Amino acid sequence: MDSAQKVVKPKDSKFKMRYVVLALVFVNIVINYMDRTNVSIAMPELAKELNLTTVEQGLIFSAFGWIYAAMQVPGGLLLDKFGSRIMYFISLFGWSLMTLFQSSITGFAQLLGLRLGVGFFESPVMPANNRAISYWFPENERGTAIGIYSSAQFLGLAFSMPILYAIHNSIGWRGLFIVTGVIGIAWAFVWYIVYSDPQKNKWVSQQELDYIKAGGAIFEEELPDEQPKAKVTKENLKKLFTKKLIGIYLGQFAISGTFWFFLTWFPSYLTEEKGMSLTSTGFLSSVPYLAAFVGVILAGYLSDHLTKKGFSKSMARKIPVITGLLLTLFIMGANYTNNPYLIIGFMSIAFFGNGLATITWVFVTLLAPNQLLGLAGGIFNLCGALSSIVIPIVIGFLVAGGNFSYALVFVAIIALIGACSYIFVVGNLEKEA
Repeated sequence: MDSAQKVVKPKDSKFKMRYVVLALVFVNIVINYMDRTNVSIAMPELAKELNLTTVEQGLIFSAFGWIYAAMQVPGGLLLDKFGSRIMYFISLFGWSLMTLFQSSITGFAQLLGLRLGVGFFESPVMPANNRAISYWFPENERGTAIGIYSSAQFLGLAFSMPILYAIHNSIGWRGLFIVTGVIGIAWAFVWYIVYSDPQKNKWVSQQELDYIKAGGAIFEEELPDEQPKAKVTKENLKKLFTKKLIGIYLGQFAISGTFWFFLTWFPSYLTEEKGMSLTSTGFLSSVPYLAAFVGVILAGYLSDHLTKKGFSKSMARKIPVITGLLLTLFIMGANYTNNPYLIIGFMSIAFFGNGLATITWVFVTLLAPNQLLGLAGGIFNLCGALSSIVIPIVIGFLVAGGNFSYALVFVAIIALIGACSYIFVVGNLEKEA
């Protein structure tokens, strides 16, 4: 059993700063994914106004991922150098400004450029989330913490989807970009004022600081001074491309593939393929996100519970991920019905599985060297970002004839490859020398 599990919790149970940090990260992610998905809500009307083809729509959906993927390693390096507080502020303010500017576009090229801008500024976000949680939470609470903040992308979208559709229906797609952009700009200042790493935080108690440190939270002074924290050297690259890490990189591409279908083409699938109205789509599309939220919360709780009960890390951490990837195959069931409730049912099972598998950030902390955590997180997120490029473009070509059937099969095959990667490539969850 890990030493982190033997640590006694601090006696004072009044105020826990680590829970405030978790709440901040949670809201960050809600805003982050709101600004990723607002273009998919706007797209049916926007595409008509700008006369966009399905291939052009696929390019718009994927534009975010081009520069987002390219900036993952540089973003990880900057994160290790400057920390989560400053990098997150710049990131949040920047992508929200790009979102605001989307309200004034008049053509394909402008929208493409601004989506590239959103991807550029969002690039450090997921490694920054993982870094903040790794610094603030002991290891035996980290799975639950990662599960909670990962759930924000699903819960936030589940509740915001009807609201975003209502905004779109009342003030149009330009108004939608204005509202979501302003919210992010305001929240950037809240983050900067409240967040700092544990040793620099004026609100954390000494008891809580001792507890999280004894439980395995990463502290800056514990990183070897003589070893550079994050340089792209041959030796460091060898450490970041072991068999186990390559396995989780492949798995992340697969898990993100399903998510990017829902984040980009799902509203168009419901309205154009299945003939649902924009009003009904706003409510029905929120159901799979709620299912995914349940999945990710269950994954974090179950994983930590099994760990505390003495199960091996491999069993406790991998079972939810593999099970979730296999459940994603249910997405193909929607090809065999036009009943809206059955369609949403199959989509909800698939997205529940995606949520169950989204706890994978814990593997970065378990397998990557501590001094390379930001860089490893950048590479890990790069692989997920690559799916944000591949999936929307491939689906754009697959649905050019007006049929989504092959697109759903494509998403299912990618998920199956991810499950095989965790079963046959990742193996035992121990850091490799």
